[in-house]
Amino acid sequence: MKPLRVKETGEKIYPTKIICLARTYRKHAEEMNSEVPSEPILFLKPPSAIIHSSEKIVIPEISKKVHYEGELAVIIGKNGKNIPKEEAHSYILGYSAFLDITARDLQSYAKSKGYPWSISKGFDTFAPVSPVTKKEYVDDPHNLSIKLWVNDQIRQNSNTKYMIFTIYEIIEYISRIMTLEKGDVIATGTPEGVGEIKRGDRIVLEIEKVGKLENYVV
Repeated sequence: MKPLRVKETGEKIYPTKIICLARTYRKHAEEMNSEVPSEPILFLKPPSAIIHSSEKIVIPEISKKVHYEGELAVIIGKNGKNIPKEEAHSYILGYSAFLDITARDLQSYAKSKGYPWSISKGFDTFAPVSPVTKKEYVDDPHNLSIKLWVNDQIRQNSNTKYMIFTIYEIIEYISRIMTLEKGDVIATGTPEGVGEIKRGDRIVLEIEKVGKLENYVV
């Protein structure tokens, strides 16, 4: 399993889990023909899916349609359970740029059968993560531009201010269900503009004040 690296200190941390959110941006829910949720929708990715910037995203042989989803990730700094949203900020170590790579055809199949999404989300290399920028360097995580390019063509261009739930509400909700541990990754969902990637493509994700990811697809 690959560690996360804190940009300012070089510290290496190992997440026990990657908690992802679905449909946290209204326009993305609409482009997927899905209802806008009244509470967070969660799913998990295994830490074994993590890769770093400049490493390669591998399209699995069993999928014919793989999509990118650019997201802001929250990195937890200390263990906590039943965290009130008013205290959530103190549990955050920092933030990363995160790609939720998704085998969309396998996800559609799983949805049609009422199955979990792990078959579409959990492949090795399906969780590129940038180095962690400590929270002290991000004054307002709820007002950050998110931009993603594929082969130098911009595909996603949005802002975290359009999230349906705040980061602190998300932490409160998740921590009612499971203990959050140091290094855990919360991927806060993607804005509109998701789309397909193919072998040979180059993906660049940049989040204001947080960082940049660049990965090739093979």
